[in-house]
Amino acid sequence: MLLGAAIILFVHNKIRMDVVALLVMLSFYLSGILSIQEILVGFSDPNIILIALLFIVGGSLVRTGISYRVSDGILKVAGNSEAKVLILLMLSVAGLGAFMSSTGVVAAFIPVVIMICRQMNISPKRLMMPLSVAGLISGMMTLIATAPNLVVNAASAAFMTPVSSPVNTMMVGAGAINLLTLLKSAYLLP
Repeated sequence: MLLGAAIILFVHNKIRMDVVALLVMLSFYLSGILSIQEILVGFSDPNIILIALLFIVGGSLVRTGISYRVSDGILKVAGNSEAKVLILLMLSVAGLGAFMSSTGVVAAFIPVVIMICRQMNISPKRLMMPLSVAGLISGMMTLIATAPNLVVNAASAAFMTPVSSPVNTMMVGAGAINLLTLLKSAYLLP
């Protein structure tokens, strides 16, 4: 019942998601389903703290206006060339996404893309998918780029298995080939 109520609150989005999550935790404690130790045990995992901090950094980029300065910089270098904008945008996202939460970087660049599209008078469809692909590729480059990388690293440490390897490089290379295909097909979008 508590989970059903949480899902309804998440779907309606009238209360912020973090507040709903805290209310659910409080409800589990007050109903006696979980003890306070069981509720707070998730916060002892350093991956949870790191992921939370990475989202804060991503949100900071938007609130401080850095995202908008980036869009101005991209347009200044690329001019009116959509191909140059696309390449610079994807390099920026992939570069930042390798060292920050790729999800946070993509979220921070959405307003950048919308602003660029308005200034160039083009459909946002033409840049949103490449933005997403650049974020996905950046997630394969380092351990801190995405949460699954952190989880796999923690699990592989128990078995002394390296996570970062030539396989990562091959995956990024395959992603780059896919990205080039996407660049060519981007001109087919309206």
